[in-house]
Amino acid sequence: MLSFRDVSLLRGGRMLCTGLTFTVHAGQKVGITGANGVGKSSLFAMVRGELVPESGAIELPSGLTLAHVAQETPPDTRPALEYALDGDQELREIEAAIVAAEEADDGVRLGELHAHLAVIDGYAARARAARLLHGLGFVPGEELQPVATFSGGWRMRLNLARALVCRSDLLLLDEPTNHLDLDAVIWLEAWLLSYQGTLLLISHDRDFLDRVVGVIAHMERGGIKLYTGNYSEFELARAEQLAGQQAAYEKQQREVSHMRSFVDRFRYKASKARQAQSRLKALERLELIAPAHVDSPFTFAFREPRKLPRPLLAIDDASAGYDLRPVLNGVKLAIMPGDRLALLGANGAGKSTLIKLMADELAPSAGQVQRAKDLKIGYFAQHQLEQLRGDETPLAHLQRVDGKARDQDLRSFLGSFNFHGEMVARPVGSFSGGEQARLVLAFLMYARPNLLLLDEPTNHLDLDMRHALTVALQEFTGALVVVSHDRHLLRTTSDTLLLVHDGMVEPWTGDLDDYARWLAGGRRELNAKNASEREAVTVIDRAPRATDRERRQLASQAREQIRPLREAVRRAETQLERAHAEQAALAARLAAPTLYTPEERTTLRDLLADKARLERRVADVEAEWLAQGTALEEAERALNEARAER
Repeated sequence: MLSFRDVSLLRGGRMLCTGLTFTVHAGQKVGITGANGVGKSSLFAMVRGELVPESGAIELPSGLTLAHVAQETPPDTRPALEYALDGDQELREIEAAIVAAEEADDGVRLGELHAHLAVIDGYAARARAARLLHGLGFVPGEELQPVATFSGGWRMRLNLARALVCRSDLLLLDEPTNHLDLDAVIWLEAWLLSYQGTLLLISHDRDFLDRVVGVIAHMERGGIKLYTGNYSEFELARAEQLAGQQAAYEKQQREVSHMRSFVDRFRYKASKARQAQSRLKALERLELIAPAHVDSPFTFAFREPRKLPRPLLAIDDASAGYDLRPVLNGVKLAIMPGDRLALLGANGAGKSTLIKLMADELAPSAGQVQRAKDLKIGYFAQHQLEQLRGDETPLAHLQRVDGKARDQDLRSFLGSFNFHGEMVARPVGSFSGGEQARLVLAFLMYARPNLLLLDEPTNHLDLDMRHALTVALQEFTGALVVVSHDRHLLRTTSDTLLLVHDGMVEPWTGDLDDYARWLAGGRRELNAKNASEREAVTVIDRAPRATDRERRQLASQAREQIRPLREAVRRAETQLERAHAEQAALAARLAAPTLYTPEERTTLRDLLADKARLERRVADVEAEWLAQGTALEEAERALNEARAER
């Protein structure tokens, strides 16, 4: 399908890549990964023929239909549906030929063209394009609005729809999720899984890569290397390679120890078994992926908030909207230090409206928003990038935040975000979108917020930066409210999921996989499940309406339930202690430098296999421990309430 033969490319006087040699076979779905600036988008430009390599050759089959997402959208006055349909060039050619045949009154030619139109399923093309637009977040009716009426982000969705409408053999997608919300990302994921052609996908969304691709092509140091499997499997393979280098291995072990502290801190505070287990698995995965980022240029942390008032912010029966159009109604929410909330919901449901309400960028139309005296908000939104002064340097921006700080201290802080040397003194207007996003995050961290409001913070950030941000958010002692289409970020940084829908903000009692199933069509069943879980009460909860004798019987039943539950929790704790002791002993063996020599290769492989088996056993025991612990907690609560009634 696609072959690179010893390809080299020079850009801006710098050799961007040399000796690229690889083959992509028909039907493969390949994820192109690597840090920003390594040449991923330039590789796409060479495939499209927009860039000519300095040497080597790129081979594509003749007659190939290639689709990609345009970066610019003209202010077209035609309906969005017609703009999207332009992606099917063959359809448009047939339609034009039909018009010409009708004008020429050529019945034979008309018959041939209509037969051809039926072969390519052209009569259903508009319905197919409308489904694509709705899947990407356009509400029914918007497909008939002129392209020029949509904002930049929605025009990018139109360009994506145009590429998907094309019945292509090869599809090139460069960061397609950047302008999408979570609902649209999940829809696009399902669409790409059913795509029959060959896919080359540039993405920094690890969950998206995991679910869509079966090959990773990783670019670094001017070269490219292909790995079979999804992104998680690539990370493990790369981690093992890096672990063979002693310096990298030592840094890896420090990172793993760091992540283990997060797991331990969370483990003993779990109160919801299902969400707690999901969180534990996500944190355990952070341990596994940490080694793949040992050469990351980013090492930063949030500065400790000066004060942590309780509550930080309280919303009391508040409503909000725009131009007399209500979006949220009767919202009640209190945010305490340590809270980690993720907002779910369809585009336009009110997620960003809620964050703007918290950030005091939008006044409530009814109700109140009470903010603590010492509240300090760090707010990240896409328009924050527009507030950067293009003619000023990163150092000048930071000096405005803290005019008393020494230049060297500010330079060191910016260096942790990979702003080194001349970059510190360059005008911000010359930076890429990813560099500007990093700079805004740096300012937020430096300002010591105690409440972080993050609205799609990962757009334009590469995987190394996303990993570093995740680790920093794990350490953050204030409260966090986040909207993101990056499910890995949501899993590893949030404890509570809130669903914004129909003007309401309600707890989502499932996990992100449940949410994906809900979007896929199981809304009715999962709504009923969530309602039953919210409204469910134990038999003890109904005791106030029972007689004294019935209450005594119910209390006796609760005590009988508690004994085996306590024993099950103790057994699980003992098993966990033993497993953790085994993990510590295994970690000590893996820390031996002599293990990473060619002579010990077999021993190392066996120990890594033992480590994987042990981690699976720990996960199973933790799941049991969490489930039994939650059941015990509920039984004890029920018993205490029954005693109080007596």
